[in-house]
Amino acid sequence: MNIAAGLLAAQTARFEKVDSLLPPAAPPPDGTVFTAALADGERVAGIVVRDSYEPGTAPTLWSAREVWELHPLVGATGGVGMDALLKELVRTVGREAPGPDSACLVTWPSRDVEAAKPLLAHGFTPLSALAVRAADHPADHPRGRLPIRLATTRDLDAALELELAELAYSALVGAAIDRPDARRIKRDALARHLAQGDPVWLAERDGVVVGLVHGRLVDATPGSATGTRLRTGRWGYVNSVSVRPDARGTGVGRRLMAVAHRELVRHGAAGTFLYYNPPNPLASVFWPRQGYRPLWNMWEVRPAGALR
Repeated sequence: MNIAAGLLAAQTARFEKVDSLLPPAAPPPDGTVFTAALADGERVAGIVVRDSYEPGTAPTLWSAREVWELHPLVGATGGVGMDALLKELVRTVGREAPGPDSACLVTWPSRDVEAAKPLLAHGFTPLSALAVRAADHPADHPRGRLPIRLATTRDLDAALELELAELAYSALVGAAIDRPDARRIKRDALARHLAQGDPVWLAERDGVVVGLVHGRLVDATPGSATGTRLRTGRWGYVNSVSVRPDARGTGVGRRLMAVAHRELVRHGAAGTFLYYNPPNPLASVFWPRQGYRPLWNMWEVRPAGALR
């Protein structure tokens, strides 16, 4: 068994102990490979993938344009192995002279707290988290009535304003970036999702749209991008949630999510997942109350040159 296969098997065993909801550790993608030796002579490995996103593309709304992503293979070494890899990452990125619109990224299980200390020490912050909710989680039944319906293509403008408001707020407290071309990018994406029938639920009060939930169904299969983060099966994905500022705190979000959860499960979802920003003072309270808990943290350093 070569070093990568051995580390991958040991990492899968560690993941099982850390969090029973994690899928097996995924084989890393192609990239720049390096290894690091620990004090006891054991070696760990890392694969760095450098991605560049062109202006005007959707990923630039949630990512820096230049990204160095580390895929660690630390086996069972935990924080010690992570620290050794991050020291090598500092040297690797330092040779590239990254610009201001850049980031280093490591995605790692949220409950592996041993890895948190070295990540923090090297300048990383958990800007985003992938959180999950079981389909059998007790349903929320908010009091009161609020009309909620599926959006159509005629609702594009109203839905767009809500999604742009969510982006602007998230850019203050998380990984999102409110770029000058955000309106066009969001409009094109939302129009496409509405045209293909992805569910977008709207809440109305006195005939005015005050909230939105945008979701869809996703199949996590072995080897797929989703399959590297979630156990195999059909999942409901909550892509975005937005409530007008003057309607926040009135139960709009809870009512929207009660409908979204019910409908996604009705169409076969074994659970639901979403991404939220732990530094967001609204999201970090709302989503745990809805039954979500972090599965993966996306640790970032922005700009990449701030890595230490």
